[in-house]
Amino acid sequence: MQRWRGLEEIPGDWGRSVVTIGSFDGVHRGHQLIIERVVDRARALGARSVVVTFDPHPSEVVRPGSHPPLLAPQPRRAELIEALGVDAVLVLPFTLEFSQESPEFFVRSVLVDALRAKAVVEGPNFRFGHRAAGNVALLAELGRADDFEVEVLDLQVTGAAGDGEPFSSSLCRRLVAAGDVAGVGEVLGRPHRVEGVVVRGAQRGRELGYPTANVETVPHSAIPADGVYAGWLTAAGEVMPAAISVGTNPTFDGTARTVEAYAIDRVGLDLYGMHVAVDFLAYLRGMEKFDSIDALLERMADDVKQARVLTEPAG
Repeated sequence: MQRWRGLEEIPGDWGRSVVTIGSFDGVHRGHQLIIERVVDRARALGARSVVVTFDPHPSEVVRPGSHPPLLAPQPRRAELIEALGVDAVLVLPFTLEFSQESPEFFVRSVLVDALRAKAVVEGPNFRFGHRAAGNVALLAELGRADDFEVEVLDLQVTGAAGDGEPFSSSLCRRLVAAGDVAGVGEVLGRPHRVEGVVVRGAQRGRELGYPTANVETVPHSAIPADGVYAGWLTAAGEVMPAAISVGTNPTFDGTARTVEAYAIDRVGLDLYGMHVAVDFLAYLRGMEKFDSIDALLERMADDVKQARVLTEPAG
């Protein structure tokens, strides 16, 4: 898959494209259906499939300070999109100037001149251009004039998560904030992931016999509610079952909120400075302040036992 940042990186001989446009944060199951449709249409039409997204998040540019928690940073998003068979991802730098361009300018500069769109696939609520003035009706009208088709997929992907609410990035963020990582996993079709670099912390876990990777998360990451979780720690391509703690370590009167992962039954790991991923499978309990170190250790042993069982391979 080709990855472009800005229109100038698109090869001049790229050819015709089938395109979808959006933030696609999390690449949840609704997003996946749209992207899979783009790939199928491109193959049927003898064209290339392209996903267009933005960086930074448009809301941060239009309303500074309103950046939503990110379900997946841009590189992770590209990996997930690539796994769906897409030919290229175009990341458009989103600036204040860009946000003020008309819908017609966006269609002409991006879809027609740069990508030579043959078809565009979107959901019914797609908006584009200055003040989100463009909608799918206008897109279809412009497509008739500029030789591309518009297909609107009216998706209502639902499940148990969110009491049957249609799957969306905003639903995922609410579930993450509530610590409902099982629900998020249903919407995403995989466990929710937080990434970052392992940094030195207070090293209490090492002293207690449970050395943890203290993860300095990517800015704006959607971090689950304070508590203890079962999941996995991935470092250098190795996936390790883990017990994960999110919170301020109240037993030690901590104030900084951290994400720490203990790789179960692993000894001698040196992960400092490494970029790692933490996948959240199940919520085990809330964050507690214990009266003694012995009480804390007893509960930690139980947490690890539960996490070990939950992360064991099926069969």
